[in-house]
Amino acid sequence: MPFMYEGRQLKGLGAKRVFIFSTFGLFTSGLEKFDKAYADGLFTRIFATNLIHQKEELLEKEYYMSVNMGRYIAAIIDTMNKGESMQELSKPALRIKETIEKYKG
Repeated sequence: MPFMYEGRQLKGLGAKRVFIFSTFGLFTSGLEKFDKAYADGLFTRIFATNLIHQKEELLEKEYYMSVNMGRYIAAIIDTMNKGESMQELSKPALRIKETIEKYKG
């Protein structure tokens, strides 16, 4: 698994934390190698979307974080159903600014 080699390299270069991100976390070879790599300190967390089925065993792992994409899929479907441009969804700068303004008060 490439992440183990890269995790070792990053740790060797002084990285304190290593995060793994995946759109579709398939884990087709099981979780044992990930469990060992986590126990060995090669990575801190794995983030993957919920766009595929996630087994309960995976969701219970301390190192695994499921990223809920439901809101974004709903926005894409809604935009397409209305025949609107997807441009606003693909360039979220305005939404980010609005969120920051809401946060500020």
